Amino acid sequence: MTNQSFPVSGAGLGLRREKLDEMLENDLTAVDFMEVAPENWINVGGTFGKKFRQFTEQYDFMCHGLSLSIGSPAPLDENFVKDVGRFMQKHDVNHYSEHLTYCSDDGHLYDLLPIPFTEEAVHYVAERIRRVQDILQQEISMENASYYTPAPGKEMEEIEFLNAVLDEADCGLLLDVNNIYVNSINHLYDPIEFLKQLPAKRIRYAHIAGHYNEADDLIVDTHGADIIDPVWDILDKAYEHFGVFPTLLERDFNIPAVPELLSEVKKIANMQKQWQEINSTVRQK
Repeated sequence: MTNQSFPVSGAGLGLRREKLDEMLENDLTAVDFMEVAPENWINVGGTFGKKFRQFTEQYDFMCHGLSLSIGSPAPLDENFVKDVGRFMQKHDVNHYSEHLTYCSDDGHLYDLLPIPFTEEAVHYVAERIRRVQDILQQEISMENASYYTPAPGKEMEEIEFLNAVLDEADCGLLLDVNNIYVNSINHLYDPIEFLKQLPAKRIRYAHIAGHYNEADDLIVDTHGADIIDPVWDILDKAYEHFGVFPTLLERDFNIPAVPELLSEVKKIANMQKQWQEINSTVRQK
Protein backbone atom coordinates (compact mmCIF):
# COMPACT_ATOMS: atom_id res chain seq x y z
CA MET A 1 0.00 0.00 0.00
CA THR A 2 1.14 3.55 -0.70
CA ASN A 3 0.12 6.89 0.74
CA GLN A 4 -1.60 7.63 -2.56
CA SER A 5 -4.43 5.38 -1.38
CA PHE A 6 -5.13 7.52 1.66
CA PRO A 7 -7.16 10.74 1.83
CA VAL A 8 -5.42 11.74 5.08
CA SER A 9 -2.44 10.54 7.11
CA GLY A 10 -1.44 9.85 10.69
CA ALA A 11 -3.60 9.66 13.81
CA GLY A 12 -7.01 11.30 14.04
CA LEU A 13 -9.67 12.29 16.54
CA GLY A 14 -13.41 12.68 16.17
CA LEU A 15 -14.62 16.23 16.77
CA ARG A 16 -17.58 16.47 19.15
CA ARG A 17 -19.57 19.67 19.68
CA GLU A 18 -19.46 19.40 23.48
CA LYS A 19 -15.65 19.35 23.34
CA LEU A 20 -15.11 22.32 21.02
CA ASP A 21 -14.05 24.81 23.68
CA GLU A 22 -11.87 22.32 25.53
CA MET A 23 -10.15 21.31 22.31
CA LEU A 24 -9.49 24.93 21.43
CA GLU A 25 -7.82 25.36 24.83
CA ASN A 26 -5.56 22.29 24.52
CA ASP A 27 -2.46 21.49 22.50
CA LEU A 28 -3.68 19.24 19.71
CA THR A 29 -0.38 18.78 17.88
CA ALA A 30 -0.76 14.99 18.30
CA VAL A 31 -3.85 15.11 16.05
CA ASP A 32 -3.23 14.85 12.31
CA PHE A 33 -6.84 14.83 11.11
CA MET A 34 -10.40 15.03 12.41
CA GLU A 35 -13.77 13.58 11.55
CA VAL A 36 -17.39 14.69 11.96
CA ALA A 37 -20.83 13.35 11.16
CA PRO A 38 -22.07 15.75 8.46
CA GLU A 39 -25.65 15.44 9.77
CA ASN A 40 -24.53 17.23 12.94
CA TRP A 41 -22.92 20.18 11.13
CA ILE A 42 -24.72 20.87 7.85
CA ASN A 43 -26.18 24.39 7.99
CA VAL A 44 -24.78 25.04 11.47
CA GLY A 45 -23.85 28.71 11.81
CA GLY A 46 -23.40 31.22 14.58
CA THR A 47 -20.93 30.59 17.37
CA PHE A 48 -20.69 26.86 16.72
CA GLY A 49 -20.19 27.42 13.02
CA LYS A 50 -17.35 29.89 13.63
CA LYS A 51 -15.62 27.52 16.03
CA PHE A 52 -16.02 24.65 13.60
CA ARG A 53 -14.42 26.74 10.89
CA GLN A 54 -11.39 27.25 13.14
CA PHE A 55 -10.86 23.49 13.09
CA THR A 56 -11.50 22.96 9.38
CA GLU A 57 -8.97 25.67 8.58
CA GLN A 58 -6.28 23.90 10.62
CA TYR A 59 -6.89 20.18 10.07
CA ASP A 60 -7.63 17.72 7.33
CA PHE A 61 -11.21 16.50 7.79
CA MET A 62 -13.22 13.39 7.04
CA CYS A 63 -17.00 12.94 7.08
CA HIS A 64 -18.45 9.81 8.67
CA GLY A 65 -22.17 9.69 8.05
CA LEU A 66 -24.97 8.34 10.21
CA SER A 67 -28.09 8.39 8.06
CA LEU A 68 -27.28 7.47 4.46
CA SER A 69 -28.97 4.10 5.14
CA ILE A 70 -27.28 2.45 2.18
CA GLY A 71 -29.12 -0.86 2.65
CA SER A 72 -32.60 0.64 3.14
CA PRO A 73 -35.56 -0.57 1.07
CA ALA A 74 -36.56 3.10 0.77
CA PRO A 75 -35.23 5.15 -2.17
CA LEU A 76 -31.82 6.71 -1.74
CA ASP A 77 -32.09 10.26 -0.36
CA GLU A 78 -30.24 11.99 -3.17
CA ASN A 79 -31.00 15.47 -1.83
CA PHE A 80 -29.21 14.54 1.39
CA VAL A 81 -26.22 13.24 -0.58
CA LYS A 82 -26.09 16.57 -2.45
CA ASP A 83 -26.19 18.40 0.90
CA VAL A 84 -23.22 16.32 2.05
CA GLY A 85 -21.38 17.16 -1.14
CA ARG A 86 -21.91 20.89 -0.66
CA PHE A 87 -20.82 20.61 2.99
CA MET A 88 -17.64 18.81 1.93
CA GLN A 89 -16.84 21.45 -0.67
CA LYS A 90 -17.51 24.31 1.75
CA HIS A 91 -15.16 22.90 4.39
CA ASP A 92 -12.66 21.19 2.07
CA VAL A 93 -13.43 17.76 3.56
CA ASN A 94 -11.20 15.03 2.12
CA HIS A 95 -13.44 11.96 2.17
CA TYR A 96 -16.90 10.60 3.06
CA SER A 97 -17.56 7.27 4.73
CA GLU A 98 -20.69 5.48 5.92
CA HIS A 99 -21.83 2.30 7.63
CA LEU A 100 -22.61 -0.84 5.64
CA THR A 101 -26.03 -1.01 7.32
CA TYR A 102 -29.45 0.58 7.08
CA CYS A 103 -31.31 2.81 9.51
CA SER A 104 -34.52 3.82 7.74
CA ASP A 105 -37.54 2.71 5.76
CA ASP A 106 -40.58 4.98 5.90
CA GLY A 107 -38.79 6.86 8.69
CA HIS A 108 -35.53 6.73 10.58
CA LEU A 109 -35.09 3.83 12.98
CA TYR A 110 -32.33 5.41 15.11
CA ASP A 111 -30.24 2.26 14.99
CA LEU A 112 -27.82 0.70 12.51
CA LEU A 113 -29.29 -2.60 11.36
CA PRO A 114 -27.54 -5.42 9.47
CA ILE A 115 -28.09 -5.97 5.78
CA PRO A 116 -28.87 -9.58 4.74
CA PHE A 117 -25.72 -11.39 3.65
CA THR A 118 -27.15 -12.36 0.26
CA GLU A 119 -26.14 -12.00 -3.38
CA GLU A 120 -29.23 -9.90 -4.08
CA ALA A 121 -28.26 -7.50 -1.28
CA VAL A 122 -24.72 -7.23 -2.66
CA HIS A 123 -26.04 -6.03 -6.02
CA TYR A 124 -28.62 -3.70 -4.43
CA VAL A 125 -26.20 -2.04 -2.04
CA ALA A 126 -23.38 -1.78 -4.58
CA GLU A 127 -25.65 0.01 -7.04
CA ARG A 128 -26.65 2.54 -4.37
CA ILE A 129 -23.01 3.13 -3.38
CA ARG A 130 -22.10 3.74 -7.02
CA ARG A 131 -24.95 6.26 -7.26
CA VAL A 132 -23.66 8.15 -4.22
CA GLN A 133 -20.18 8.21 -5.76
CA ASP A 134 -21.64 9.51 -9.02
CA ILE A 135 -23.44 12.35 -7.21
CA LEU A 136 -20.39 13.31 -5.15
CA GLN A 137 -18.01 12.73 -8.05
CA GLN A 138 -15.61 10.92 -5.75
CA GLU A 139 -15.02 7.59 -4.08
CA ILE A 140 -16.64 6.93 -0.70
CA SER A 141 -15.77 4.28 1.89
CA MET A 142 -18.01 1.78 3.63
CA GLU A 143 -17.36 0.64 7.20
CA ASN A 144 -17.48 -2.98 8.32
CA ALA A 145 -20.33 -2.81 10.82
CA SER A 146 -21.03 -4.39 14.18
CA TYR A 147 -24.22 -6.44 14.39
CA TYR A 148 -25.84 -8.56 17.05
CA THR A 149 -28.00 -10.97 15.08
CA PRO A 150 -27.68 -11.71 11.36
CA ALA A 151 -30.48 -10.57 9.08
CA PRO A 152 -32.67 -13.44 7.77
CA GLY A 153 -31.76 -15.31 4.61
CA LYS A 154 -28.00 -15.53 5.11
CA GLU A 155 -26.26 -16.95 2.04
CA MET A 156 -22.65 -16.00 2.77
CA GLU A 157 -20.36 -15.09 5.63
CA GLU A 158 -19.83 -11.50 6.76
CA ILE A 159 -16.37 -11.26 5.19
CA GLU A 160 -17.65 -12.61 1.86
CA PHE A 161 -20.51 -10.11 1.84
CA LEU A 162 -18.25 -7.18 2.74
CA ASN A 163 -15.65 -8.03 0.10
CA ALA A 164 -18.31 -8.59 -2.58
CA VAL A 165 -19.88 -5.18 -1.91
CA LEU A 166 -16.54 -3.37 -1.94
CA ASP A 167 -15.57 -5.05 -5.20
CA GLU A 168 -18.84 -4.52 -7.06
CA ALA A 169 -19.25 -0.95 -5.85
CA ASP A 170 -15.55 -0.21 -6.46
CA CYS A 171 -15.40 1.84 -3.27
CA GLY A 172 -13.06 2.22 -0.31
CA LEU A 173 -13.06 0.47 3.06
CA LEU A 174 -13.23 2.20 6.42
CA LEU A 175 -11.70 -0.52 8.57
CA ASP A 176 -13.32 -0.48 12.03
CA VAL A 177 -10.95 -2.40 14.29
CA ASN A 178 -13.28 -2.52 17.27
CA ASN A 179 -16.13 -3.86 15.14
CA ILE A 180 -13.95 -6.78 14.10
CA TYR A 181 -13.31 -7.58 17.76
CA VAL A 182 -16.98 -7.12 18.77
CA ASN A 183 -18.25 -9.35 15.99
CA SER A 184 -15.58 -11.97 16.64
CA ILE A 185 -16.85 -12.36 20.21
CA ASN A 186 -20.54 -12.15 19.39
CA HIS A 187 -20.37 -14.45 16.36
CA LEU A 188 -17.49 -16.71 17.34
CA TYR A 189 -14.85 -16.17 14.69
CA ASP A 190 -11.11 -15.47 14.65
CA PRO A 191 -10.61 -11.69 14.34
CA ILE A 192 -7.14 -11.99 12.82
CA GLU A 193 -8.32 -14.42 10.15
CA PHE A 194 -11.13 -12.00 9.32
CA LEU A 195 -8.68 -9.11 9.20
CA LYS A 196 -6.33 -10.88 6.83
CA GLN A 197 -9.14 -11.48 4.33
CA LEU A 198 -9.83 -7.78 3.90
CA PRO A 199 -8.66 -6.17 0.63
CA ALA A 200 -5.55 -4.11 1.35
CA LYS A 201 -5.99 -1.97 -1.74
CA ARG A 202 -9.37 -0.69 -0.54
CA ILE A 203 -8.38 0.47 2.97
CA ARG A 204 -8.66 4.26 3.16
CA TYR A 205 -8.52 4.76 6.93
CA ALA A 206 -9.52 3.07 10.18
CA HIS A 207 -11.52 3.58 13.36
CA ILE A 208 -10.58 2.28 16.77
CA ALA A 209 -12.83 2.58 19.81
CA GLY A 210 -14.04 1.09 23.07
CA HIS A 211 -17.13 -0.99 23.80
CA TYR A 212 -19.35 -2.34 26.59
CA ASN A 213 -19.31 -5.93 27.86
CA GLU A 214 -22.96 -6.87 28.28
CA ALA A 215 -22.04 -10.51 29.01
CA ASP A 216 -19.15 -12.91 28.42
CA ASP A 217 -20.51 -13.67 24.96
CA LEU A 218 -22.13 -10.31 24.12
CA ILE A 219 -20.26 -7.07 23.48
CA VAL A 220 -21.96 -3.82 22.47
CA ASP A 221 -20.14 -1.32 20.25
CA THR A 222 -20.67 1.91 22.21
CA HIS A 223 -17.58 4.08 21.56
CA GLY A 224 -18.01 4.92 25.22
CA ALA A 225 -14.97 3.41 26.93
CA ASP A 226 -11.20 3.18 26.73
CA ILE A 227 -9.73 0.86 24.11
CA ILE A 228 -8.81 -2.54 25.55
CA ASP A 229 -5.61 -4.47 24.84
CA PRO A 230 -7.15 -7.10 22.50
CA VAL A 231 -8.42 -4.30 20.24
CA TRP A 232 -5.02 -2.58 20.26
CA ASP A 233 -3.54 -5.97 19.35
CA ILE A 234 -5.77 -6.22 16.27
CA LEU A 235 -4.65 -2.77 15.14
CA ASP A 236 -1.05 -3.82 15.64
CA LYS A 237 -1.64 -6.94 13.53
CA ALA A 238 -3.33 -4.80 10.88
CA TYR A 239 -0.28 -2.51 10.62
CA GLU A 240 1.94 -5.58 10.45
CA HIS A 241 -0.14 -7.20 7.71
CA PHE A 242 -1.16 -4.19 5.59
CA GLY A 243 1.34 -1.50 6.48
CA VAL A 244 0.44 1.71 8.30
CA PHE A 245 -2.80 3.49 7.40
CA PRO A 246 -4.57 6.54 8.88
CA THR A 247 -6.39 5.66 12.10
CA LEU A 248 -8.93 7.70 14.07
CA LEU A 249 -9.98 7.43 17.71
CA GLU A 250 -13.79 7.34 18.08
CA ARG A 251 -15.31 8.41 21.38
CA ASP A 252 -19.01 9.29 21.35
CA PHE A 253 -20.19 8.70 24.93
CA ASN A 254 -18.68 9.07 28.40
CA ILE A 255 -16.17 11.38 26.74
CA PRO A 256 -13.24 12.09 29.08
CA ALA A 257 -11.09 15.19 29.29
CA VAL A 258 -9.19 16.07 26.13
CA PRO A 259 -5.75 15.11 27.56
CA GLU A 260 -7.09 11.59 28.16
CA LEU A 261 -8.36 11.40 24.58
CA LEU A 262 -5.00 12.62 23.35
CA SER A 263 -3.21 9.84 25.23
CA GLU A 264 -4.98 7.28 23.04
CA VAL A 265 -4.34 9.34 19.90
CA LYS A 266 -0.66 9.39 20.84
CA LYS A 267 -0.71 5.63 21.30
CA ILE A 268 -2.01 5.27 17.74
CA ALA A 269 0.75 7.59 16.51
CA ASN A 270 3.43 5.66 18.40
CA MET A 271 2.26 2.36 16.93
CA GLN A 272 2.30 3.90 13.45
CA LYS A 273 5.81 5.23 13.98
CA GLN A 274 7.09 1.88 15.23
CA TRP A 275 5.75 0.03 12.20
CA GLN A 276 6.99 2.69 9.80
CA GLU A 277 10.47 2.31 11.28
CA ILE A 278 10.28 -1.48 11.05
CA ASN A 279 9.11 -1.33 7.45
CA SER A 280 11.80 1.19 6.57
CA THR A 281 14.48 -1.06 8.06
CA VAL A 282 13.15 -4.06 6.12
CA ARG A 283 13.21 -2.12 2.83
CA GLN A 284 16.81 -1.06 3.42
CA LYS A 285 18.04 -4.62 3.82
